[in-house]
Amino acid sequence: MNIKSTKANTTTFNFPVGYVPFHKDAVYNFQFNRWHSFGYAEYADFMRISENIKTFDDWTSELMKLSEKAEEEGRIMNAAYYLRAAEFYIPPTSPEKEEIYVKFQSMIHPILKSDGIQMVDVPYGDGYLPCLTLKAKGTKAKDTIVAHGGFDSYREEFYSFMKYFSDNGYDVIVFDGPGQGEARRKYSIPMNYRWEKPTSAVIDHFKLDDVTLVGISMGGYLCFRAAAFDKRIKRVIASSIAYDYTDFPPKILQPIVDLFYKKLKNFTNNATLKEIKKGGMKSWYFSNLMYMLDMDKPIDAITYLTTLDAEKLHCEKITQDVLILTGRDDHAAPFKMHKKQVDALVNTNSVTDIVFTEDTHASHHCQIGNMKLNFDTMIQWIEKMS
Repeated sequence: MNIKSTKANTTTFNFPVGYVPFHKDAVYNFQFNRWHSFGYAEYADFMRISENIKTFDDWTSELMKLSEKAEEEGRIMNAAYYLRAAEFYIPPTSPEKEEIYVKFQSMIHPILKSDGIQMVDVPYGDGYLPCLTLKAKGTKAKDTIVAHGGFDSYREEFYSFMKYFSDNGYDVIVFDGPGQGEARRKYSIPMNYRWEKPTSAVIDHFKLDDVTLVGISMGGYLCFRAAAFDKRIKRVIASSIAYDYTDFPPKILQPIVDLFYKKLKNFTNNATLKEIKKGGMKSWYFSNLMYMLDMDKPIDAITYLTTLDAEKLHCEKITQDVLILTGRDDHAAPFKMHKKQVDALVNTNSVTDIVFTEDTHASHHCQIGNMKLNFDTMIQWIEKMS
C-alpha cells in the first residue's frame, strides 16, 4: 500500500454517548447530534444556540457565529466543523456556500495533515477522486479500510472515524466519490450508482487486493453495488440500509407515486420547482439531488433516484462477508429495508446483521448517538472475519 508514513498521530477523540435533545425539530436535532456524536462539537455550544434556530437562515447564522467564537478561543477544530454545519443547508449553487466550504477546508486541512493524514487525488475520468489516507498506528496494519459516505457527505467528516481505526491498527482510506464533496464541487463529477467504478479506481491507485469496504448512509446502498463487481473487496460493512429506493413508500401509496412521477411529469416538475422556491427541507433535498446528479430539472433527478432499485445492486453477485448495521429509529430509510437487504444476499460467504435499539443509544441513522459502539462493532467483526 503506497501511503507514506508522516507525523505520528496525536489527536484523541472522545465520543459522547446518547442522542441529545438539542432541538425540538427532528431535522435540526439530527444535525446537531451528527456533529456532536463524531466528536467535532461541544455540547454547551449547541445548547447555547439551539433555541435561536427556527429557520435554515437561523441555522446558518447561528453556526457561523459559533464558529467565529470557537476560532477566537483557539478551538480551531470546533470552528471548522461549525463552518461545515453552517453551510449544510445553504443551496448548493450559492456563492456563500462555496465561500464557507473553502474556509472550512482551509481550517481543517492543516489539522488533518498535522495528524498524519495525507491528501491524495486519484485520477478518475477527466478529474480526480479526492482521498484522505492514514496509516495504522503501530508497525503492521491488520487490514485496509476503504470508506465512503452517501448523499451529502464530505471526506473530511470522517476524521474521527479514520483516527479511531488507525489507532486500532488499520490503514484507512476515505474518498469523495462522484456527486460528493470535492469530487463534485471541484471536479464536477456527478453522482452515478455504478459505484464499482470509483471504488475500483481507488483500489487500483493504492495497489490493494484485500480490503474492507465501509459504506455509510446512502453509502450503505452504494457499497453493495461496488462489492458485486470488485472481488478485491473481501468484507463489506453497510451502516444504514436502503436496498431499494423505489420501495420506500408504503405499497398503498405506490400507485399515487407512480402517477405523479411517471405519468404527470410536467406537473410534478413544476410543483417541485415551486417547493424549491419556498425554501425549507424539501427545497434543500431536491436542490441537492439535482446538484449531485448535475441535472437541471427536478423531475429528472427524482426519476433517477427512483431507478435506484434492488436490481441495480446485483446482490446475487455478492460473495463476500457482509456486516449490516441498522438503527431501529432510522429516519432516512424505512426499517423494512433491513430484512429485504439481508434476504437478498443469497450467495455471500456470511451475513451478520445487527439492529441497534434505543437502549444502545445507536438506534438513529448511521448509529448517530453512539459512534464508539458503531466503530467497535465494525472492528470486532473485521477481526472475526479476517
